[in-house]
Amino acid sequence: MLVHSVFFWLKPEHAEADKAEFLGGLQSLVGIECAKGVYVGTPAATPARPVIDSSYTFALTVLLESSEDHDAYQSHPLHLRFLEQFRSYWEKVLIYDAE
Repeated sequence: MLVHSVFFWLKPEHAEADKAEFLGGLQSLVGIECAKGVYVGTPAATPARPVIDSSYTFALTVLLESSEDHDAYQSHPLHLRFLEQFRSYWEKVLIYDAE
């Protein structure tokens, strides 16, 4: 199992309507067949602690069976469409892949 975790920091000038559109784009990734699970969220309202980073705008977690599925996910038309449509929305993105 490969866990693909992506954290997005949207540019400050994006209005709530833009955030809703971005969220819809993230949710469209559910349609990628090789993704066994797709979870989208925002920072949880848990108590602040020094080890918690809640500065991101959106988090995306995708569960994939293998590295081959990861590669297929990266080149899938829905993923490519998401990147093309929304890459200008974020000022920072971090990705953590774990097996």
